[in-house]
Amino acid sequence: MEDKVLRKLFLGFIHIHILHHAKDHPIYGVWMVEELREHGYNISSGTLYPILHSMESDGLLEKEERNVEGKIRKYYTTTEKGNEVLIEARKKAYELFKEIKD
Repeated sequence: MEDKVLRKLFLGFIHIHILHHAKDHPIYGVWMVEELREHGYNISSGTLYPILHSMESDGLLEKEERNVEGKIRKYYTTTEKGNEVLIEARKKAYELFKEIKD
């Protein structure tokens, strides 16, 4: 039970992390898996790609396909809606952690 709750929380953090990086520069799946590993998340591409696709479907990310060394690579950047969600998520996280700290 506890693992399921932690998984849900971590998936939320991963969504925020994706928006954070996709706002600064276009990201692609393998790069994001490696970035998340640097922060202690052991996530597979089989978990990440559905997240990216759902965020695109929700209008948070937009996708651009580029040919890189003969292969099509999908790059994701935030949409205006994605930027707004990121701002709101940062505010909520700040308020929550400030409350916990006090």
